[in-house]
Amino acid sequence: MATHYEERLQRDLDWIGTMVEEVGTDLITIIDNACKSVLNTDRHLSAETVIGDFVINRKTREIDRLCHAFVARHLPSAGHLRYVSSVMRLNIALERIGDYAATISRTAVQISETPPKAVARDIETMSEQARSILSDALQSYYKRDVQQAKSILKAARNFAPYFDRVFDDLAKEGDKNSRPMKDLFSLLATLNRLERVIHQGKNVCEETLFVVTGESKGEKKFRILFLDEGNDGASQLAEQFTTKAFPQSGTFESAGWAPSEQIAPAFTRFAETVGLDLSKAWPTDLKTRAEQFDDFDLVVCLNKQTFEHLPRLPFHTTALCWDVDTSNSPELVYREITPRIRELMDRLRGEQAD
Repeated sequence: MATHYEERLQRDLDWIGTMVEEVGTDLITIIDNACKSVLNTDRHLSAETVIGDFVINRKTREIDRLCHAFVARHLPSAGHLRYVSSVMRLNIALERIGDYAATISRTAVQISETPPKAVARDIETMSEQARSILSDALQSYYKRDVQQAKSILKAARNFAPYFDRVFDDLAKEGDKNSRPMKDLFSLLATLNRLERVIHQGKNVCEETLFVVTGESKGEKKFRILFLDEGNDGASQLAEQFTTKAFPQSGTFESAGWAPSEQIAPAFTRFAETVGLDLSKAWPTDLKTRAEQFDDFDLVVCLNKQTFEHLPRLPFHTTALCWDVDTSNSPELVYREITPRIRELMDRLRGEQAD
């Protein structure tokens, strides 16, 4: 039989869980209403949605108060403490989602007319996806369902490239001068906030994994592409060095916009002196990587000339330009690029760079 203290502890936990579920339900509704207000330029619904965010803010503050009171009252340990600390992080995400919905709603007042058909379709698609991912993520949290959380994380990652299509649709409207620029920027803000909701859904799934397993979200691993003209020397050294020096930090590749027929023999011989192996490497054409750019976090162009040959990048891929003289000797190139690579990985991963 549970003691009075155990009953009180469980009652307090249940109340926290009930409040979280209530806010989750409110958020699904407010996101839906926010998007409807934009699609129909419904100013009344827009105002109601903005006001509804204040209600959510009060509830999230109450959740925060309940969590702090629970810690002070029960001095929890192990599983209970992990759960409450998770709720406090989750609560921040929930409040932000409410803010995203409010921002979307305000778009309905800023635009001059209903969105163009292509953009409206994008808003509907992203709204449905955002609400689905957030709802399923919250369910995984309520049920402590690790497998469901992992499945949602995968689905969210697969949907990420869709935002590039959204950006293209807005750009086409801009080229046609069909709408005032102010409208297009407002609609971009709406689509961006829906994307952020999807990201917060991923964070909810990470909290599910933490509550059940105790595992914190790991440092992000990066996929990086090194580029130069021939991919026969400098970029190959960059790829091989990063792979060897930072094997747990991501995956690293290289290519050239005008690839040579083979690796330069001088680079192959030098690589051996620093513990790298280019004997089995082969120049890769940048064109073969074009359809994979969505998968790269960073593209590092080793000089300005290469940067000028870079195709249009997906929205989530970042390009860096290093002014490296790739015509120098292999040793000088190596001495120039390796410190930059170490600095880059330190900025990306910090102490986790390995």
